[in-house]
Amino acid sequence: MRLTVRIVAVLAAAVIGGGGVAACGATSPGSASEHLAASARASRPPAPQPSKPAGPMLEVAGAPRGVKAKGAVLADATTGQVLWGRALDTERPMASVTKVMTALLVLESGNPDQLIRVPKAAFDYVWKYGGESAALRPGDELTAQELLEALLLPSGADAAYTLANAYGPGLTAFVARMNATAARMGLTHTHFTSPDGLPYPTETSTYSTPSDLLALGLAAMRFPVFRSIVDQQLYHLPKGKGHHQYWWDNTNALIFSYPGAIGIKDGFTDDAGHCLLFEAVRNGRALIGVVLGSPASGVAAAAQDATQMLNWGFGLKQARTAA
Repeated sequence: MRLTVRIVAVLAAAVIGGGGVAACGATSPGSASEHLAASARASRPPAPQPSKPAGPMLEVAGAPRGVKAKGAVLADATTGQVLWGRALDTERPMASVTKVMTALLVLESGNPDQLIRVPKAAFDYVWKYGGESAALRPGDELTAQELLEALLLPSGADAAYTLANAYGPGLTAFVARMNATAARMGLTHTHFTSPDGLPYPTETSTYSTPSDLLALGLAAMRFPVFRSIVDQQLYHLPKGKGHHQYWWDNTNALIFSYPGAIGIKDGFTDDAGHCLLFEAVRNGRALIGVVLGSPASGVAAAAQDATQMLNWGFGLKQARTAA
């Protein structure tokens, strides 16, 4: 099966514009809804030409069976070569997989020990929009890395708000940085209106494609801090100076069910269905993939699709580079 999808080569040197973190606890003017409305009014980023030519494609026989996702891709995590895909460049909402880009901006900004105060607006934001919460306490001071744990494991929209507020500074500026970064990375079918993937101002405002999310996943997994967070089942932050005790479970069902799974991020909304950006290692070989729009048949629907894809990929005996 010959695949003609373009995979963007993503290197750590991919430039992310903008400066570092603002003063602890700084909040931008206006309500959360005003920030989201401003983001929605922003023009869609231009579609730049990819900075590198397409990489080699793999020609393999067959396809994984039983995958119900509307969009999907599976690739070798070392080479980026695509093994199989479906609707590779079709734009779909990605729900909380959005938080991978939020984490990437924070990691590129550096200083994981930077202390950031949780604003009350983060609590109000989650309450207003019905987002997942890491149960952050307003006034607590946590490091950027601890907030990344809260962002990526329990999928905390309160952590996303807190990080975006600090690193934008403010949601509007941070979302603009997310879109600028997507453009620089050559993610031409990706657009953000929030740092968390909540379905506002519309269900499809924030969207991407399997191909673009594959490139985003490859970029994020280059960071040791990111890798160390997303392959955990549970994280415990003991009570310390300036903050309460926290326990955060990983919402990624694949981490609990698939031997060798090492990340990376799941998501769900009514319109997006179940989504998952995932990676697993077996016998020294790493595969990375994406599913978008797995049916709402159960909380592990995306993990089930990913399992079918990974089992197929690890079972391949022969694959040759297409001319």
